[in-house]
Amino acid sequence: MLLEIFADTVCPWCYIGKRRLMRALSARPQPGLSLRWRAFQLNPGMPMSGIDRQQYMQAKFGSLDRAQRVFDNVARVGQQEGIAFRFDLVKRTPNTLRSHRLVQAAARLGRDGLMLDRLFAAYFTEGVDIGDADALIRLAGDVGLPDDVAHAAVDGLPEIDTALNEDFQSRRLGITGVPYLIFNGRFGLSGAQEPEVLYNMFDLAKEDDRERAAS
Repeated sequence: MLLEIFADTVCPWCYIGKRRLMRALSARPQPGLSLRWRAFQLNPGMPMSGIDRQQYMQAKFGSLDRAQRVFDNVARVGQQEGIAFRFDLVKRTPNTLRSHRLVQAAARLGRDGLMLDRLFAAYFTEGVDIGDADALIRLAGDVGLPDDVAHAAVDGLPEIDTALNEDFQSRRLGITGVPYLIFNGRFGLSGAQEPEVLYNMFDLAKEDDRERAAS
């Protein structure tokens, strides 16, 4: 089974969704499952240097009070998944293109899940600017990526083309929010779903495989 997950590294629901997915796979392993993390940018027009977090929240939600209520709710849900969100530590909303390139480079070494977890934790619990090249290099080292691989991903061109292509592909598919999961290229599921919902999707994809093989 192929499971493609479109996500952004500054999406708190993607962090929660990944935790729920891992919980589902721990409870009900799926032999032969291939996980592929795909790039999606919530803010594709974000300057490469990012912008001040308060300014971004004001523009996105209309008021800082409204933004606070939204993220208080996210924090409560995150606690249930063992995530201690610290939105108060986040000072800048970054452009996420470099972080996506790093995840893709890590995928070639089988460490994309680890890299994504490290990026999520750094941004949401430590307040690290994951748009900053030096910070990304340090985070790559935390999960064992060689320096040359990390530098090539953050500073080079091949991965940026892939990340942009995936982001473009997601919009052609009509994806407007993440996380968004696609099972075997046929069945889409939006949102940070609970394991019980994921179990149903696993069963649906496997049944579809059997029916297609028998036809």
